[in-house]
Amino acid sequence: MFTGIIENIGKVKQIKRGANSVELTVASSVIPGDLKLGDSVAVNGVCLTVTSFDQSGFTVDAVPETMSRTNLGELQTGSPVNLERAMQAGSRLGGHMMNGHVDGIAQVDNIRQEDNAVWFTIKANKDLLKYMIPKGSIAVDGISLTIVDVGEEAFTISVIPHTLQWTTLKDKQKGDSVNIECDMIGKYVERFLGMAQEKNEPEGKITMDFLKQNGYI
Repeated sequence: MFTGIIENIGKVKQIKRGANSVELTVASSVIPGDLKLGDSVAVNGVCLTVTSFDQSGFTVDAVPETMSRTNLGELQTGSPVNLERAMQAGSRLGGHMMNGHVDGIAQVDNIRQEDNAVWFTIKANKDLLKYMIPKGSIAVDGISLTIVDVGEEAFTISVIPHTLQWTTLKDKQKGDSVNIECDMIGKYVERFLGMAQEKNEPEGKITMDFLKQNGYI
């Protein structure tokens, strides 16, 4: 599990590409501090397993399924990446609960400055947008952020200076892709409602209308 509070911006040191997979070696002065073989590290929000490491960085593998759902295939040698180690039980949860299991890829559509904040409009398909609500949580390249608004084709976030400075968002431009992990609660609700409908359970329990009326979706 992760929180979306980025610990360090690493740099891709080496890439070994397979037919539909990749082995990444990432340089970082912070993350290897207490790593062990088999530990999980979120790289741009993607949960990956450490296969080797030293004081200068670590190596992870991404399998075909991961490559098909994320933008890891776009990384080049020297690319900056957001890094976060798995959360520790008992520590403060500064962001929101995340699995590091990316739901899909979206694109930066617009960036604008307003005083000390930077607004990002991010275009996403309906399969992602249906899990988003205003003031809800979203992970963008592994960064825990709050959704300001959701439209039919995009959602907006407002980024504070600290987040901009300490993540790869500062390097993003219009058209760049980002990994999206939606809040898992919405996905569970959808699954439970779908199962209830399949069983033709009677009205009077939890319904989609009930959830909408009470602000859950």
